[in-house]
Amino acid sequence: EKGRRMRKMFVAEGDNILVDADYSQIELRVLAHIADDENMRNAFLSGVDIHTKTASEVFGVDINDVTPEMRFGAKAVNFGIIYGISEYGLAKQLKTSNSEARNFINSYFNEYPQVKNYMDNNVAFAKENGYAISLLGRKRYIREINSSNYNLRQFGERVAMNMPLQGSSADIIKIAMINVAKCLKEQGLKSQLILQVHDELIIDAFIDEKDKVIDILTKQMEEAVKLSVTLTVDVGYGSTWFDAK
Repeated sequence: EKGRRMRKMFVAEGDNILVDADYSQIELRVLAHIADDENMRNAFLSGVDIHTKTASEVFGVDINDVTPEMRFGAKAVNFGIIYGISEYGLAKQLKTSNSEARNFINSYFNEYPQVKNYMDNNVAFAKENGYAISLLGRKRYIREINSSNYNLRQFGERVAMNMPLQGSSADIIKIAMINVAKCLKEQGLKSQLILQVHDELIIDAFIDEKDKVIDILTKQMEEAVKLSVTLTVDVGYGSTWFDAK
């Protein structure tokens, strides 16, 4: 919440507004695509909330009976899996026992079996080749993956699981950023792309160009790459970064 309030310090130029567009759950969408997990892919294609869907399966309840607490737990698992979270790490985050956290993780992999295979294959590939690779071919070398030191080796394995997802997401936002800037210039707009933060782009926009800017952001971000699931963006605007979010 403190971080959100700090966004009020970022203010548009003069009478302009800030238009903010950020990807919705891009790393999970990249995961559904790369892992080629049918259940996860179908969840995105059906338009249901992925965290609610996961909670329904993990806790064995109807999707309409998922509570906010269940969704929070499922969200922690969804994003934790990307970072190679351990049952201890998940238990600490959810303030629960290691055994219950283990059950959450096992239930998750039962629902999304190809995700487990994908993670294991990532580690095996990195151990054999010494690097992990993003969807668009960018490599990260991981010297720790074959270390004799257990902690270093574990770190390397987490990087091997995570890099293709975070790396691919970073590649995608860079492509979108380049294409957005190109479109603004080609259409002769005065609005300027001023900031990229993780999975969002921010434009300092003239009021009379707002609708064109929103169209450009939405189109170029959603069409930056073609995946087996749709990329979607959430767009907002206001006089400050806080208001735009």
